[in-house]
Amino acid sequence: MTYPENLKYTKEHEWVSVEGDTGTVGITYHAQKELGDIVYVDLPKLGAAVEAGKSFGSVESVKAVSDIYSPVTGEIVGINSLLAEAPEKLNEDPHGAAWLVKIKLASPAELDALLSAAEYEAYIGG
Repeated sequence: MTYPENLKYTKEHEWVSVEGDTGTVGITYHAQKELGDIVYVDLPKLGAAVEAGKSFGSVESVKAVSDIYSPVTGEIVGINSLLAEAPEKLNEDPHGAAWLVKIKLASPAELDALLSAAEYEAYIGG
């Protein structure tokens, strides 16, 4: 698996893609592979405040329930409603159609602390 260069990654296996002052957040291919078949996704409500490094939801698979940690601080401005109906999309397209939330960035400088694709691949032993 090659990780997209335009994304930034966390050591908790989330990614963020930034356009303007909004970050789109998802879980990595590695995370969904480790979890196995995903059956449920619990996401925050629109307008909820999230903090970098803190849990904002969870992903449930046939194996386990895993917290999702925000890579950035800000406000939830979008939620991927597709995942309520089809959580298995996280297994099929974790870096694309199966994004989780969109966050209005409170502190864009936080992005500097995240991993590049090459650093993330080295971190997971890729």
